[in-house]
This record gives sequence, C-alpha cells and structure tokens, in this order.
Amino acid sequence: MELCSTTVPNLNPSRTLRSLLPTTSISLSNPFLQFNKNPFNALTLSSRQTQFHRPAFPSRASASAASPPVADDTELEQLPADLSVTETQEPNSSLRLSVEVPKAVCEDCYTKVLAEFTRRARVPGFQPGKEVPENVLTAYIGKQNIQNSVVEAILKRTLPHAMSSVTDRALQDSVRIISKFSDMLKIYSSTKKLRYEIIVDVAPEIKWNPEEGYKNLKIVVELDNEIDALRASEQELRHRHKSLGILRIVTDRGLQVGDVAVIDISAKTTDPDESNVQNIPSAESKDFNFDTEDGDKVLPGFLDSLIGIRGGETRSFPLVFPDSWRQEHLRGVHAEFTVVCKELFYRDLPELDDSLADKLISGCTTLEQVKQTLLEKCLEVEKTAKEQATDNAILDQLCKMVEVDIPQSIFEEQGRQLYGSKLLDLQAKVKLSKEQLAALSSPKAVNEFLRAQEGNIMTVIKQNVAVGDIFKRENLQFPTEDLVKEVEKSISEFKHHKQEYNEDSVKEQVQEVLEGAKVLEWLREHAEIEYITK
Repeated sequence: MELCSTTVPNLNPSRTLRSLLPTTSISLSNPFLQFNKNPFNALTLSSRQTQFHRPAFPSRASASAASPPVADDTELEQLPADLSVTETQEPNSSLRLSVEVPKAVCEDCYTKVLAEFTRRARVPGFQPGKEVPENVLTAYIGKQNIQNSVVEAILKRTLPHAMSSVTDRALQDSVRIISKFSDMLKIYSSTKKLRYEIIVDVAPEIKWNPEEGYKNLKIVVELDNEIDALRASEQELRHRHKSLGILRIVTDRGLQVGDVAVIDISAKTTDPDESNVQNIPSAESKDFNFDTEDGDKVLPGFLDSLIGIRGGETRSFPLVFPDSWRQEHLRGVHAEFTVVCKELFYRDLPELDDSLADKLISGCTTLEQVKQTLLEKCLEVEKTAKEQATDNAILDQLCKMVEVDIPQSIFEEQGRQLYGSKLLDLQAKVKLSKEQLAALSSPKAVNEFLRAQEGNIMTVIKQNVAVGDIFKRENLQFPTEDLVKEVEKSISEFKHHKQEYNEDSVKEQVQEVLEGAKVLEWLREHAEIEYITK
C-alpha cells in the first residue's frame, strides 16, 4: 500500500477493484459466473469462430475464471467495529451496497497510516523509524496527503467486509465504487467516519419459457435456393465453360440474354416535387461489365428494361427498389435509371463435350466426370450451409425462450469480444497502420460499437447463456482427445502467424466451442426440423 500517494487510481468508478480484494478459486454452478475478463488485446482468440463455425460460449469449467471478489473461505481481517451495509437491487442484475464505516475503524486506519509514514518517512531531525510527534509528521507529509492515504486505507480494509454478503453471487471484476473520492474525503475530514457506495453485478436467474422448452423445439429453416447443390454445380459448370469462350463485339443487333454489356449507370429518386429529387450514389457505376446471365442478381426489372439496347445508345426507365433490398434506406424507393451502353459483346463458346474436360477441371477426362466432381463439391457446401442455417435457426429459437436480466459487465465483455473479432478480420484483409489500429482500438470506437450493436450483443449473450445452461442440464460431454487435438491445432496456428497467445485461454476457448457444438448437435437430434426453400 502506497501511503504517501496523493492520487488513488483504484478509486476510479470506471475501473475494477480486483487488486483490493482477496480471491480464491471455487467451483460455481451458474454459467454467468464463468465469463472471462480478458483484456481487449487478448481477444485474438475470437478468430476461432471462423475455424469451428460455431459461436463462442461462456466457460463452465475454468475455476480461475469463476473467482468472486471475496470467497467464503477467505479469512477477513478483524475490524474494531462492524460496518453497516445496506443492499439495494438495481437494474441489469446489479446490487448497490451502501457502506457506513464507523469512527472506530477509521481511527484504527488513521493510526496504522501514521505508523507506516513514521516507518518510511525521513523527517529531518529524527532517526528513521523512530517515533515522530504527530503534529511534526503531519506538517512534513501534509495533512491532505495523510487524509488521502487514510481514506484509501479504509477502503482497502473494509471493501472485502462490505462484499462478503454477495460473495457467492458477484461476477468477477464487476465491482465499481460509484462515490466520488472528493466526497469521501469531505465526509471523513468533517466526521472522522466514512460512507461510500459500490455497485456489483450478480449472477441473474436464468428462466426458460416454457420450462425445458428446448427439449421440444420445432424449427423451420429457410434455405436460399442458391445453396442447392445441383443448381450450384450447374451454375459453376456454366461459369467455367464461359471462361473458355471468346468475347466478340456485337454490331448488328441489340442486347440479348447471354451478352455482356459495358455500361454507365446513374440513378435518381423520382418525386413530383423536383426540389426533393436526389442522386442515388450506391446505384451508380462507370464501365460496369454487366453479364446478362446474372440478371437475377440485380434490381428486378433492370435487365428487362435493357433488352434490345445497342452500343452507343442511352436509355432511361423507372424502377422501384423492392422491400427485400439489402440496403434498407432504399427499400420502396422509386427511382429513374439512366444507362449508357458503351460496348456490347457476345460469347463465342467452344462446344461443351469431353474434349473440354481437362480444361474445366484438371485431371478429368470426360464431361460426366466434371459434372460429378462439381456436384460432390457443391454437396459439401450445401451440407455445411444447411447445418449453419439450422444452427442459426435453433439459436434464434433459444433466444426467444430464455429470459435473463443481462449484467452490464457481461454486456461490455461480450461486446468487446465481438469488436475484437471484427477488428481481427479487418486486420486480416487490410494492413492497418499503427495510427489506424490505435484509433480503432480506442475507448471511443469500442463504445460506439457497443451502442450501435446493443441488440445484437444482447442476442449473442442470451444464446450463449442458453447453450451453457443446456450443456449443464443435460450433462453433455465431448471426448478429451478432441480438446487436446484442437488446442494443439490452435497453438500451431498462433505460432505459424507469430501471434502471442496464452495456452490456458486457448484451451478454455476451444472447450467453449466444443461444448457449443455438442449442444447444437444434441438439439438437432431432439428437434423437429422443417426445411423450406426461399
């Protein structure tokens, strides 16, 4: 304890007070008590989600992650008088503890602080460690510095006692002193007592509605027709066949399906009041290579409006963005498009027969072999996509069935993990400078993400909690060798990319992923699932 410090960094309400509190590892059953408090720069492990294709789940096995602020078996230092602690329930599964420290405890802390200053201080005219009159010591150290140190000493000594009643419920690293240090100083200096308030997040109750409803799930899974293996394999064969063709200029006709047009596109909103007409930048493009065989991937009506257009011709036509359009702000918008056809080409394709087999897929000798190889690959993709769509539908259903009051500390932790994962994905795609990385890692950037993604973060947490509760309720397990194998694979990846890692954290997160995969496997086996194609 630094008694001569004039600042008290541990008293910032936005920081935790873990350093002030003794901890002991114990086994806890509530999954909320096992969320890890990893530092932001340790969130590289979030990239594991890509490898396993599963969401991250709260650990249920790590004892160290479940350490409460003060464990039941921790022997507390005896105080000369009892504290008065009043509990008040707060939103988001938190408690407000109003603590009153009696004069006897404050006086005892004052005596200890003076003794420590006497031992450490080098007061002129007095030998080190020898007794120094209180007035002399106060004049040398400074009354304000002594009072600062006394208040800090009182907090460090009494906080474990104040927290002892919530030991079995408190979430690790969620304790915040919300009283201002300046206010505490005023109270102490005027009354020689101390009052302060702390907020601590506690493990909330997890409810299922209906109870154990997860055992009888009825799931409808919507599948995109683009993942149909046969359709996808035929499209891939067509794409490879086209790549072997030659583009030739169209001179004697207008655009037909199968052609490729080089076009300039501009668009603006339509409104009777011309003052409200605006350009639509996201719909504009220069020298766009428009393959008419991809007409189903553009705005409905766009291809039909261009059929027959010739090179050098300009054509304008109205269209309406559908309600299913990916850009929400354009849904239902009436627009006027103007297209300039700059060049027009048709494909001169070689005949599709066995002679092209090796060019379509190296090693194939017949067209039938090419088709079979493509179909097998697309079947694998279809299976993976179908499983992922099923898992997503199950998780969405679980989220609707589980009721839980999310603590703020858990919300912030999960949000930072998601943000860390997105930042890693960005780093993998774009080489960020130190300045860019610092800006994206700033508290402001993280907090903006938390605000913008609050709904999504809450959904992920509820899904994680639901899965964790099912794993425990159903006594599910997975082979130990799977854990060992995946941990070794993960560590190998970190080493290959020369990234720092913590082996215990790697093991813990791999375990979370394996547990999540086991729960989803169990739910798929016990659920009634219907598949429909959009």
